Amino acid sequence: MTPAHRSVLREGIVAGLIGAAVVAVWFLFFDLARGRPLLTPGLLGAAVFQGVTSPIGLGITSGNVLGYTLLHGLAFLAFGIAAASVMAVSEREPTLFVAFVILFACFEVFFFALLGALGHSIVGALIWWAILVGNLLASAAMLGYLFRSHRGLPGTLVGSWGGVLREGVVAGLVGATVVAVWFLVIDAVQGEPLRTPRLLGAGILGQGEALAAVLSYTVAHGLAFVAVGVVGALLIAGAERQPLFVFALVIFFTAFEVFFFGAVVIAAKWVLDEIAGWTVFLANLLAAAAMLGYFFRRHRALARRLTEAWIEED
Repeated sequence: MTPAHRSVLREGIVAGLIGAAVVAVWFLFFDLARGRPLLTPGLLGAAVFQGVTSPIGLGITSGNVLGYTLLHGLAFLAFGIAAASVMAVSEREPTLFVAFVILFACFEVFFFALLGALGHSIVGALIWWAILVGNLLASAAMLGYLFRSHRGLPGTLVGSWGGVLREGVVAGLVGATVVAVWFLVIDAVQGEPLRTPRLLGAGILGQGEALAAVLSYTVAHGLAFVAVGVVGALLIAGAERQPLFVFALVIFFTAFEVFFFGAVVIAAKWVLDEIAGWTVFLANLLAAAAMLGYFFRRHRALARRLTEAWIEED
C-alpha cells in the first residue's frame, strides 16, 4: 500500500469514527431528553438482530446496544473510507466532487430506506426528524474534518462563494440567537422559562417531554435560520451587482414570516392560543433587522448606494 493510499485510509477511518461518534452522542442526549436512555441503539439492535418490528414492551438490553453500536461504527467506517477516497480524487479533478455529494445523498436515502424496511412502528418510535438531524450533524462533522485535511479544495470548488456561504451561516446564527434571547426574556418575565420553545417543540415536532421539545425545537430553529441566512447572503451578493435583488430580499424575509405562521397554523394551531402572536411577529422582525444589519455592515457600499437612492427618490 502506497503512502497516499495509507493517508486516504487513515482519513476515512478518522472521518467515519467522527461521524459515528456524532450520531451516537446526538442520540444519547436525545434519548436522555425523552427519558428513555439508549432507546435508539437498543431498538435498532433489537430490530436488526432479533427481527423486532414493534417497540411495544421492548426491553433495552446491553447486547442489542453493543451489537448495534458496533454495526453502526463499521458502517460509518466504510462510508468514511469511501468519502475520503472520493475526496482525494476530487482534489485532482474538482468536477468529480459531484460524486462526493451524491455519495452523501445516497447514504442518507439508504439509511431511511433501511429504517423503512424495519417497520413503520420502529420508525415512529425513533422519530424521523431526529434521525435526519443526527445524520446531517454527522455529515457536517465528517465534511469539516475532510475539508480540513484538503484545505485547498473548498476554495477550488466554491471560489468567492465560500465567503457568501460563511456570511449566510453567521447571519442565520445571529437571527436564531436574537429570537432565542427574545423568547428567553419574554418567558422569564412571565415566570415560565423556556415555555415558548417547549410549546413549539411539542406542537410542531410532536415532542411530549419538555426537555426533548426544547432541544429539538432549538436545533430545528437554528437550522431553519441558517438556511434563511444563506439565501439572504446569496441575494445580498446578487444585489451588489444588481440592486433590484434587494427587493427580492425583502420579499423573501416577508415570505419567511408568512411561512412560519402558516406552518404553526397547519401543524398546531393551538400553539398560537398559548403564545401571543405579537411576540412571535416581533421576534422574527428583530431577527430580520439583526440579520439585515449584519449584511449591510458587511456590504457598506451597497447600503450607501441604497440610502442615496432612497434620498434621491424623496
